[in-house]
Amino acid sequence: MLPILLKTLPFFALIGVGYWAGRVRFFTPEATAYLTKFVFYFALSAMLFRFAANLSLDEIYSTPFVLAYLLGCGIVYALATLVARLRRVSVEEAAVEAQCAVIGNTGFLGIPMFVVLLGPQAAGPMLMTLAIDLIVFSSLITLIITGMRQGRMSWAVFRALGMGLLKNPMIVSMVLGLLWSSSGVPVPGPLNEFLALLGAAATPGALFAIGASLATKSAERMEVAAWLSFCKLVLHPAAVAFAALVVFEVEREAAGVMIAASALPVAGNVYILAQHYGVAPQRVSATILISTAISILTITGVIAWVTSF
Repeated sequence: MLPILLKTLPFFALIGVGYWAGRVRFFTPEATAYLTKFVFYFALSAMLFRFAANLSLDEIYSTPFVLAYLLGCGIVYALATLVARLRRVSVEEAAVEAQCAVIGNTGFLGIPMFVVLLGPQAAGPMLMTLAIDLIVFSSLITLIITGMRQGRMSWAVFRALGMGLLKNPMIVSMVLGLLWSSSGVPVPGPLNEFLALLGAAATPGALFAIGASLATKSAERMEVAAWLSFCKLVLHPAAVAFAALVVFEVEREAAGVMIAASALPVAGNVYILAQHYGVAPQRVSATILISTAISILTITGVIAWVTSF
């Protein structure tokens, strides 16, 4: 486990540098926002396009993989929702808490880190995991909150969801990459080198941006945040491991990547959604802060376990 910890520490050290820069205001919130935009729209998109364009659909999509991940997420999502409702919080707050329990920082932390730690073969399963998070669960929380507020579902809601997916650069870059791959035309050398060069900025840029954004997070409602962090860092990978290894018997290497992805800390886009809808943003903020700090150890343990098989 120590060798794995030594490999993961540089990634979290870069998050720490970003956190320090944000705390001392060397990097202002405005600067962090622009760095995040660069990573989101350029560097990470280039990385995702390059991965997808150089992979076949069979290397990314697998029905047992998708079903296992959905089952594992569904178990924890339902548990987090049940606990929230037993505490007598609203359906909207319960949906936000459930989102914290299953949505990890796959785009900004998982893909850059796991491709280095687990090898290039981790790219396909990571892309599939990210796609499910973005398409299924980001849509689900929007439907729940909008449905509760309007009292019904309307075509306007689904149209907004569709437009949101079409405007998401991570979705667009993956789809365009797969379309290129399916054409059978190799990515030209200069273009591939350009994408590799731009995509290489995704790892340091994303990690630094995560740290700088954490500097603005507050730690309130610690007991709830601790419970949701436990759901995300422990229960989520455990449920996904059960679904992948026992129920659907997913191919071991892909299952290992999926389990490792499930151990990632809560994603920053959950906070963006909570803030957008005005539903428990401080609770989400605290959960992101706690889960990211603790994940230094939990991710190390999970990676050490999955690499053993």
